[in-house]
Amino acid sequence: MADNQRDHRDDDMDGEIHLPADLPILPISEAVIFPAMMVPLVLSDTNLVKLADDCLAGDKILGAFAQKELEDDDEDVDDRDLIYRVGTAVKIQKMLRFPDGSMRLLGQGIARIRLDEFLADAPYMKARISHIAEDVQDDSRTLAYMRGVANNFLKIVDASETLSDELKVVVMNIDDPGRLADLIATNLDVEVAEKQEILEEASPRKRLQLLSKLVMRELDVLELGQKLQTRVRKSIDKDQREYYLRQQMKAIQRELGDTDEGSVELDDLRTRIDESDLPEKVLAAANREFDRLSRMSPGASEYTVSKTYLDWILDLPWNEASEDKLDLKAAEEILERDHYGLEDVKERIIEYLAVRKLKADHRGPILCLAGPPGVGKTSLGRSIAEAVGRKFFRFSLGGMRDEAEIRGHRRTYVGSMPGRIIAGIKECGTNNPVLMLDEIDKLGQDFRGDPASALLEVLDPEQNSDFTDHYLTLPFDLSKVMFITTANMLDTIPRPLLDRMEVIQLAGYTNLEKLQIAKRYLLPRQMEANGVTGKHIRITDAGLMKIIEDHTREAGVRNLEREIGGVCRKVATGVAKGKRKREVVGARNLEDFLGPPSYSGQRLRRHLKPGVCTGLAWTQVGGKILYIEGLSLPGGRGALNLTGQVGSVMQESASAAFSYLRNRFGARKEFVDFFTKRDVHIHLPAGAVPKDGPSAGIAMASVLLSLMVNRAIDRRTAMTGEITLTGAVLPIGGLTEKVLAAHRVGIKRVILPAANEVDLHDIPDEVRQEIAFVPVSHVDEVWEAILPDVVS
Repeated sequence: MADNQRDHRDDDMDGEIHLPADLPILPISEAVIFPAMMVPLVLSDTNLVKLADDCLAGDKILGAFAQKELEDDDEDVDDRDLIYRVGTAVKIQKMLRFPDGSMRLLGQGIARIRLDEFLADAPYMKARISHIAEDVQDDSRTLAYMRGVANNFLKIVDASETLSDELKVVVMNIDDPGRLADLIATNLDVEVAEKQEILEEASPRKRLQLLSKLVMRELDVLELGQKLQTRVRKSIDKDQREYYLRQQMKAIQRELGDTDEGSVELDDLRTRIDESDLPEKVLAAANREFDRLSRMSPGASEYTVSKTYLDWILDLPWNEASEDKLDLKAAEEILERDHYGLEDVKERIIEYLAVRKLKADHRGPILCLAGPPGVGKTSLGRSIAEAVGRKFFRFSLGGMRDEAEIRGHRRTYVGSMPGRIIAGIKECGTNNPVLMLDEIDKLGQDFRGDPASALLEVLDPEQNSDFTDHYLTLPFDLSKVMFITTANMLDTIPRPLLDRMEVIQLAGYTNLEKLQIAKRYLLPRQMEANGVTGKHIRITDAGLMKIIEDHTREAGVRNLEREIGGVCRKVATGVAKGKRKREVVGARNLEDFLGPPSYSGQRLRRHLKPGVCTGLAWTQVGGKILYIEGLSLPGGRGALNLTGQVGSVMQESASAAFSYLRNRFGARKEFVDFFTKRDVHIHLPAGAVPKDGPSAGIAMASVLLSLMVNRAIDRRTAMTGEITLTGAVLPIGGLTEKVLAAHRVGIKRVILPAANEVDLHDIPDEVRQEIAFVPVSHVDEVWEAILPDVVS
């Protein structure tokens, strides 16, 4: 730039410029040379080198003209047409040759020239030129343009990383508007066409006007670029700062001997992901979460959430499965060892194993074990898992009201976790365990959702192959899981859910079965639990049967085990006090250990008066006998009164039975007073317990008949069945439980609807051998069975 200043002074000293009329033309690509500027030129083409040699041999002046940018479709354009018509006369100041024949020139622009006419094209172009005289303008307007352009250019120099600060000194010392415009135009990073436009303008003021727009635009671009660079630099500086701080922290911890727990955790997770055999989709999710976790600070609240999610993914047995034991004989031995009776259930399990042995991809069944409490439904699930060689997990659905307990909580919630299904599979460590869903009939629902609806997908073999927990948001295959549900009653299970399950009814145990269960399982278990052995106690069969009959009234054996435990505790107390004699507990001395009988009310009555009949009832805890009592009251008008907290259905059954009886015998002379001058009161004992249902219909009809003829019904005969207004007997439910209850108290004959005869095969053989069954289809047949000579 010092040369520029010197040249400016030289021109002032010269005053007038003399140019030849004809000049060799040097095309300049991608650049525009302005007057008074020093420019380096590199010539390698042979013709151009000859041009330079001829100039150096003469007056050392050539015409430098910028070339237009060649468009894609300008291939056939003449070279003359690519040359701008305004250029600069350049005087060669220095020359340097190189061994390869090329030449380096240092030239100085001396004047604007116009190309008037081409004279030659070879070996280089020659043309006739004319000098463009520059206007002289030193008015205030021009001065204002000078200051504005100069000030903005100084800002560009400050913002630019390529322009030297010396330019500022040069610009501040130029007072010629034309020279200032040419200098700034030379150093601006603008298009060739824009520079050429400035070169072609002879008026300095107009050149400054054009330049002011370009300077403002370049200044805006530079300022915007600076802002972007500053923003990027801040971001990079922050990341680098955190990186360096972390590295320093690690270095300090290493020097102190402290372990970097965060790094150890990340390394451990990375190793687990790499070594795990995850499905492709799960692996992609794990990698995404790990990348996210690795960018977090261990102190961030999201760090723990993200790590816990990864732990769940890696802990789940996506591909780990236990091998099924398909030895049918061994499975039978396990089932027989753990449970007495329950032949239907055992047979179903053996059938499943048999099919599994023949067809490996057979989907697991969804069994529903339905029955009263204490019959061994839950323990049966454990035995099934052991028999098939699978892991076992149980959880209760009783009282569950939140759908998230099944499907899991979404990760947006604080403390979110997967549902119980996924949690159970993780605990088992295999993807084909036996999952027992206990108490499915006690599911609830409220504003938090309906768990039963969530179970529809879990228990559907067609849908559970891609079950998606809300926490994991990844599909997990539940089709290999063997689901077992338990319920005390089926009525409260939603119908779509019940439709997905194979129901196996467990009616309850007979007294003989309870005796065997007590001897084989309950007594040894309670002796061990209370620290006594066979040297200290022996309970005879008669003693156990008395416990069963007089101290328990249940379909299962839960209370029976509790009572046996009470006997064992009494004996243990004596042993602890030093008593060495072995206690033999029998029927006679049982009261010394358990006190008086607890359920004498359920014993069979020794005598039945006329108007009393033994009915059979079903409850959630099994069957029971129900004495129905009636009285014929004088001074009435043939009205029927029913008490005992009975429901509307039972009231209608009594009315139907009374109407049929009146229709059947009302016309007979000996019974006229019974229907016209007496009232009938029927009562069902245990009035605090609500009772309802149609199955006591034939029992109440028999009570009425017994009252009418004033004859008692056999005390060892019980009956159940619905009656219609025409005397037809309709089928009822819960026959097995009712018959077992009758057997427990010593009933010898049971009258039942003929339509229920098919249900007798569910009753144990020893019960069927001890009870006579009388199937009836009309109430006359019932009366024929209990009072044969009355009906005829």
